[in-house]
Amino acid sequence: MLDAATKAQLKSYLERATQPIEIVASLDDSKASGEVLSLLKDVSESSPLVTLTESRDDNHRKPSFSINRPSENHGPRFAGLPMGHEFTSLILALLQIGGYPPKVEQEVLDQIRALDGDFEFEIYVSLTCHNCPDVVQALNVMAVQNPRIRATMIEGGTFQDEVKERQIMAVPTVFLNGTEFGQGRMSLEEILAKIDTSGVEREAKKIDAKDPFDVLIVGGGPAGAAAAVYAARKGIRTGVASERFGGQVLDTLGIENFISIKETEGPKFAIALEEHVRAYDVDIMNLQRAAALVPGQDYVEVKLESGASLKSRTVIISTGARWRNINVPGEHEYKNKGVAYCPHCDGPLFKGKRVAVVGGGNSGVEAAIDLAGIVGHVTLIEYDQQLRADEVLQRKLRSLKNVDVFTNAQTTEITGEQTVNGLIYKDRASGDLHTVALEGVFIQIGLVPNTDWLKGVVELSKHGEIVVDAKGQTSVPGVFAAGDATTVPFKQIIIAAGDGAKAALSAFDHLIRTPMPVVESAQVDAEAVLA
Repeated sequence: MLDAATKAQLKSYLERATQPIEIVASLDDSKASGEVLSLLKDVSESSPLVTLTESRDDNHRKPSFSINRPSENHGPRFAGLPMGHEFTSLILALLQIGGYPPKVEQEVLDQIRALDGDFEFEIYVSLTCHNCPDVVQALNVMAVQNPRIRATMIEGGTFQDEVKERQIMAVPTVFLNGTEFGQGRMSLEEILAKIDTSGVEREAKKIDAKDPFDVLIVGGGPAGAAAAVYAARKGIRTGVASERFGGQVLDTLGIENFISIKETEGPKFAIALEEHVRAYDVDIMNLQRAAALVPGQDYVEVKLESGASLKSRTVIISTGARWRNINVPGEHEYKNKGVAYCPHCDGPLFKGKRVAVVGGGNSGVEAAIDLAGIVGHVTLIEYDQQLRADEVLQRKLRSLKNVDVFTNAQTTEITGEQTVNGLIYKDRASGDLHTVALEGVFIQIGLVPNTDWLKGVVELSKHGEIVVDAKGQTSVPGVFAAGDATTVPFKQIIIAAGDGAKAALSAFDHLIRTPMPVVESAQVDAEAVLA
């Protein structure tokens, strides 16, 4: 199963294990079981601490296997072949069962161990999904730490009947105790926040008690990370409140235009951003969504959806953007039931089926090209009279035989019965309506800034972008902004990072030219002395 180089790499990883690892494989006579068994034999031969046992008469999915410590049975389970992106999930599960500690803060591990209840998670994945491993690995950590938690990765290609029965049309999809729990990328902290509400309340109280910052950055994407590094290097009190550190970069598959990094993947880039910020004295408050901005004479207040609030002498807003919706009937109703936004993640679930891509810019044409190699047929719908993608992409698109392109076409409805079964578009020249029978629709029409919480406080453009000057200053003194949420043209990672650095330098310049606020407690002490 594994080539010599991969076997050598696996062996070197397993040398870090210090405790016995038991693998119990549930198999039948299928080809898939044979492949799983071949993989597990390679694993067991890579370390004397690993033992492999086969079982053919149990009630588990076949093929699947669990990884446990001796005399335990709550370790992670993999149903199907964990290759592709999930091979890393397998290695990490082996190491953690083998005594190698996870890279998780002790406070989080304590929270996992203290969870009261029985939790059985099932995670449906595709092996090409770059978001899936994060979810699998997070739930595996939980299963290793708490005997009342079970986690099973299910590879959708192997268990297609389950995927069809549960109407899974987006990955990762997570079920908890038989009920759908969530879809898409989720961090360990996000999962804990959903099942441990008391933990959210405790965190809100901790945040509420924090002293004011010199610079508070709202948003943890490339702009926010750069701002944090530049501010911290000035030796001033710096905080980052972020809904999810990494931002939209976490949903980006390939990055090939960030100068000095020839190529990388979005999740890896996001990890590097956070590691760089954590190298400085920066207070990172993750899973915190901003709800309101309240300007003040000495401090600007940022209210959070958790109920907590933070104060700072200056604020840098770097909340980025999100996928733009087409806002037609059926889009919301069939989201993750045929309506999708990530062709790299969800494309394999539509293998051999008919899909549409809405949007004729670079992202839309790239999605159509990508999907054409997986699905049966692609219909590309573009509102404008011509495609807006680069010519090199258009030439590639025109060379594909299983792609139809309709320009000057307005999507008016996505139809379905439980799942998507069609798309209706209007010919903008004639006004005629046309129906396309299909099973999936991928929306690729650009981004919308995450600035709803700023309306009426900070000046926004007609597109909802934060209006900034050459220094990143907004209409509110002491409030700066950077990245995709602003009017700065060209929404690129490298531009956002530069914007963040510029905003931090501007905030520092503002601080050194602004008198320090009078501390009330110091006033009280002075009055007591004078008395």
